[in-house]
Amino acid sequence: MVGFFLAGVILKKILAFVQLDNVTLAASSPFQYIEMAMNVGFFLAIIASVPYIIFSFYSFIMPALTKSERINLLKSIPVSIALFVLGFFYGFSLLFYALELLAAINVNLGIANFWNTAQFLSQIFITSALLGLVFEFPLLLTLLIKLGMITSQNLKERRRIAYFSMLFLVALLPPTDVLTLVGMALPLVLLYEGTIVLNSKEHYVWTRA
Repeated sequence: MVGFFLAGVILKKILAFVQLDNVTLAASSPFQYIEMAMNVGFFLAIIASVPYIIFSFYSFIMPALTKSERINLLKSIPVSIALFVLGFFYGFSLLFYALELLAAINVNLGIANFWNTAQFLSQIFITSALLGLVFEFPLLLTLLIKLGMITSQNLKERRRIAYFSMLFLVALLPPTDVLTLVGMALPLVLLYEGTIVLNSKEHYVWTRA
């Protein structure tokens, strides 16, 4: 509710931050502000709920964990947040400059840029958030390795499948031009290789003390 009623102030600051040269952001309907205000409230509600969700998840599984497993889980929380923030801002920066380039190309062709405000904001922020979630996959792979379900050697042997899966996944995210596709897939490849290097030691299965 706070996000909904403060949407005007929030949207004004966001639009000033993401303003592109040669682009005029326009509303396609008289009710578009209400739609954007609801989206602002929804996303702020998600952000505000994240600490509670993490705490509830930890409280739920804590009785089933050993002391060492609890420590490892607590260590993974800041890493998870850092990976999401890294993925979000990387995706945001990549999309921002890609859209800026596309706008400049349109102007050189004599095409004016009148973009839908709601679609522009949702595309850049939702894509950035999804890429932030995708950046979490090294933690999932590390967990599977430590549980003994896979090994780093398995990851090495399935590089081609992993690379294809990454390209396929980022291809589902807008925009779909080749340069942005490669730009979003490249850090995923580096994270995959980094996961292999960090887990190159002989894997082990978590056991209770």
